Amino acid sequence: MAIEGLRLVEPRGLTAGAGVDWIGEGWRLFAKSPLMWVISILVLFVLAIVVNIVPFIGGLAFQLLQPVFGAGFIVACRSLETGGEFELEHVFAGFKKNFANLLVVGLILVAGGIALLLVFAVFAGFGLVTAFMTGDANNMLPALMASGMSIALGTLVMLFLMIPLLMAYWFAPALVVFRNEDPMAAMKTSFHASVVNMMPMLVYSLLGLVFAIVATIPLFLGWLVLAPVFAASVYASYKDIFPEP
Repeated sequence: MAIEGLRLVEPRGLTAGAGVDWIGEGWRLFAKSPLMWVISILVLFVLAIVVNIVPFIGGLAFQLLQPVFGAGFIVACRSLETGGEFELEHVFAGFKKNFANLLVVGLILVAGGIALLLVFAVFAGFGLVTAFMTGDANNMLPALMASGMSIALGTLVMLFLMIPLLMAYWFAPALVVFRNEDPMAAMKTSFHASVVNMMPMLVYSLLGLVFAIVATIPLFLGWLVLAPVFAASVYASYKDIFPEP
């Protein structure tokens, strides 16, 4: 599904209203094949449960594969946009094309996440982080009580540092699959595109937060629709910012 030999153009800078358009386009792509979208989300949910049966390693492996599955949804969006169907095999397309590069993106993402946890641990205390990771309830409450202000500060710092990591990841799977970019170049380009489009990304994030709250209220059932819409909106933002000749 990649476009061979396609020169990577500079990302376009868009107005703030583009953030609203991406969600609208995400809904339009979802509406083209709602049943397959819901089925694919459920398949990944069940797969995540099965993989997480293996403590720590299973969850880590699933996190590493996030760009692979993300690329699969992007391929599905391209198929829907060009008049094709959404087939379940699209979700696993990342395993067939540029898998190694997508996996490296996942490694960088996980490494960044671990670094953020270490930053949080510096503020909140390693005892609290260890208690959470091991599920030690006896040590968790005392650690929470002793580290209240430090936890709040550590959380704020961690969230602040998470933003550039997400910016570097946002377009990376699409750039790897459609443009054959290597992982580091894709993440640098993704970060640059996010900086150029800070305002539409901010509008998108705020609107997405509102939808996330609404989707969570009915026992999280709203996520069966919102998760596909979000996945499709990532493709919409990529297509908008990186127009193809």
